[in-house]
Amino acid sequence: MKTSRMQMVALPDMPMVQPGDDLASQISDGLDRAGETLENGDVLVLAQKVVSKANGRIFDLRNVTPSPRAEALAREVDKDPRMVELILDESVEVVGKRPGVLVVAHRLGVVLANAGIDASNVEQDGASEHVLLLPKDPDADCRNLRQSLADRHGVDVAVIINDSVGRAWRQGTMGLAIGSAGLPALWDLRGEPDLFGRALMVSEVGLADELSSAASILQGQGNQGQPVVLIRGVRFPSSEQGADALPRPAEQDMFR
Repeated sequence: MKTSRMQMVALPDMPMVQPGDDLASQISDGLDRAGETLENGDVLVLAQKVVSKANGRIFDLRNVTPSPRAEALAREVDKDPRMVELILDESVEVVGKRPGVLVVAHRLGVVLANAGIDASNVEQDGASEHVLLLPKDPDADCRNLRQSLADRHGVDVAVIINDSVGRAWRQGTMGLAIGSAGLPALWDLRGEPDLFGRALMVSEVGLADELSSAASILQGQGNQGQPVVLIRGVRFPSSEQGADALPRPAEQDMFR
């Protein structure tokens, strides 16, 4: 009898990340606290916020001067024009809008609300109005962290950065990969046989997204404080592909 099993462990007591922090060191300490040792083929999923904080992607709205375009759009959607300015700076297209929300195509290729910018779980200092932006290059962040972990632990692991996003036609948010390294983010199964030997014609699996969604169950959305999840037991081929392979090309986009 063939049995498949996947294990997920949220690393306990992770510290509040500050700009410049060494995430590989913090993850290694978290593994020790969890009584876990990294193995070849493991996957580590990190919440976007800890990566953005370590990278210093914190902006104070008091230092943002909105453009005339941002002022006009802010009045239309009833949002802070300084926030709208940051959203526009991070985006290549406004896809949709309604009071309180701007749905945009982020420069990373992801379509999401408010360019992923928010103030939840972002420390404030006195009168500050800090908000957090997505990492500039999350695939590169994953590659660098993967190498740092390999240097420390002598193992080959995959790394994913996930964020919580909404979905067209569905209520609720779920984890989505915005960066990855060490696994096929978009796993092409075309040509592989099905149970009856017929070749699969269109099957491409968003593996990094599936693992991101699974990890987000443990990471939570509020005050859980569990931004790093270890996933073990998933088999996949070696790949240098990043999460930048996941956004649908414009010529294939049937939905906007």
